[in-house]
Amino acid sequence: MKKNYLIIVSEDPLEFPATRRAGDLALQLKQCGHEVALFLVQNGVLASRASASADGLSPIFASAIEVLADDFSLRERGIEFNELRAGVAPAPIDTVVSRLAAGWNTLWS
Repeated sequence: MKKNYLIIVSEDPLEFPATRRAGDLALQLKQCGHEVALFLVQNGVLASRASASADGLSPIFASAIEVLADDFSLRERGIEFNELRAGVAPAPIDTVVSRLAAGWNTLWS
């Protein structure tokens, strides 16, 4: 049975290697045929920059997984939308609420 998963990453993957598990889980869920989205918030958005070093989330950016970056967190950290990696879309935090209301399973890393 196909399910929808929203994985929220709030820590900088370079500073907290444990976020790699969130990326690995996202890839495994996608490979099993589930709909998966990664929502970067707070310091998690640091990984969304095109200039960011390789980190535990790099495989996500090369996959078919939807990657969203909280627009407020981006602005707080001075990251312009045109600085984002290819495939990363800015999104309001309301996106999380909408997906929760739609029945998405949500995991916070």
